[in-house]
Amino acid sequence: GQPVEGAVVEIWQCDANGVYLHTADSDGKKDKQDKNFQGFGRFVTGNTGEYYFRTIKPVPYPGRTPHIHFKVKKGRKDLLTTQLYVKDEKQRNEKDGIWRSVKDEKQRDAITVDFAKVKDSKIGELSANFVIVLGVTPAE
Repeated sequence: GQPVEGAVVEIWQCDANGVYLHTADSDGKKDKQDKNFQGFGRFVTGNTGEYYFRTIKPVPYPGRTPHIHFKVKKGRKDLLTTQLYVKDEKQRNEKDGIWRSVKDEKQRDAITVDFAKVKDSKIGELSANFVIVLGVTPAE
């Protein structure tokens, strides 16, 4: 029930062409890779547990629904690795093996996020709010 200050939140995702900035993916797709897209980000949470990223809305690629990967760390400890999915991609989400593997509907709803238009944006920006909740093991 408490915010986690000083945690590192990392994200990574493919570019708008469906190519990751990773040798295992981009080596054979150099002609399709967006050279201006960083593909990852890192943020250290503030005292209210907040984090912020500015990126593109995720896109599908063969075999996967649009998603963004997340990893949360504190010190040397990995606390969580998960993915955020796009709420208005219902048909693609239902075909995605990883999204479907989350059997609990409440848990699936927690990782499926609405990308809403930013009021008064002149360039069509979207905003998404992905609340990350970490559990505590009894030994902690």
